[in-house]
Amino acid sequence: MRKYDRQRLILSLIENQDIDTQEELTELLKERGIIATQATISRDIKELRITKVQTSSGAYKYTVIDTMRDTLNERLIKVFKSSVLAFKVNRNKIYVNTISYAATVVAQAIVTQQIPGIAGIIAGHDTILLDIEEDYDSKLVLQRLKDMMNS
Repeated sequence: MRKYDRQRLILSLIENQDIDTQEELTELLKERGIIATQATISRDIKELRITKVQTSSGAYKYTVIDTMRDTLNERLIKVFKSSVLAFKVNRNKIYVNTISYAATVVAQAIVTQQIPGIAGIIAGHDTILLDIEEDYDSKLVLQRLKDMMNS
């Protein structure tokens, strides 16, 4: 089996099961007909940017680090915090006022947060219009936006 296929299987196993040791991962691979040394598994873990995280139960498991996405989200949140000037709620719409030329980046920061209740976003030069779903409380969305300012 090629390295690419082995690594793809490793990612699939980690995504679908709580695996906490290289030995356990090696056994799962062996069950699927893939024989790999501990050194190979260790290299794969490093190349795939896999690390251990603690679960809510206190146990540890492997997971994939998504640092590129996290770094981008962190930068977007910084822009959000430094660019938003005001919020205004009007029924099922929220207007976000930003500094000049920042509205599109601030809108992207909002999108990455996947806030429930937002039906659509329109960004202009220094204003963003958030259209809130009909049966959703605009104040809940506003609170999430304010939480972004304070995170």
